[in-house]
Amino acid sequence: MRYSFINALVRKQQVMSAVILRDMRTRFFNHGLGFALVPLWPFVHIGVLIIIRTVTDRIAPYGDGTAVFYATGLVPTLMFSYVSRFMGLSLVMNKPMLAFPAVHIMDVMMGRACLELAGACITLFLMISILWLLGQNPFPIDINQAIFCYFSTMLLALGCGTLVGIASLVMPIMVTVYALIIIILYLSSGTLFVASNLPAGIGEALAFNPLLICVEWMRTAFYASYSDRLVDRFYVLAWGVSTLAAGLTIERVFRRQLLEA
Repeated sequence: MRYSFINALVRKQQVMSAVILRDMRTRFFNHGLGFALVPLWPFVHIGVLIIIRTVTDRIAPYGDGTAVFYATGLVPTLMFSYVSRFMGLSLVMNKPMLAFPAVHIMDVMMGRACLELAGACITLFLMISILWLLGQNPFPIDINQAIFCYFSTMLLALGCGTLVGIASLVMPIMVTVYALIIIILYLSSGTLFVASNLPAGIGEALAFNPLLICVEWMRTAFYASYSDRLVDRFYVLAWGVSTLAAGLTIERVFRRQLLEA
């Protein structure tokens, strides 16, 4: 039994490696080196937005660096957006691979998730390095909360991405619908404004967006005076766990119907 379990793990690793390599080749210029663009694309995205906000807002709402302030919002927001969106898109793009008996639905989505999460971590490293080289202080005052927030946002992205991916296999239009939802989530996430400074009613209404809580949570880890009145850690974790559980359950119960869709 021990050897059969190990063999199963080896086969799973081989399948996911094949999925990841196919994603890397087909997504960027049909070449494996296209992976270099996985972290560079969100990195450029973050960099352009930070430059725009730094030029237009010379005084940071908190701290001494405008770039660091906006990075604290953009890093979790764009990590969530890229991971969940491309997980949702993965089954539509790789549906022919499901014709192989060894390839399962979750192999495709988790392969894309691994690729995007690796890119997100590289993006984070590049962002911290460049801000530090520019004389900014990109390090949080509460490293534990910053790490907790980052991994909680990862969980949220995995959960939403799994659920959207399953839905898009049946209704490909969900990819477009979710792209529009991400725009709404981004604009209301507090990335480009301080949500805790809004009137109580507006702030609490926006706090139904779990991504806003992730941004507020990350900023409390960087700024001692930042208000945590909108931070509900359990709410973010509940969203992440419930969406992931729902996606996995639907995939398991309706696996045959999904493959025939």
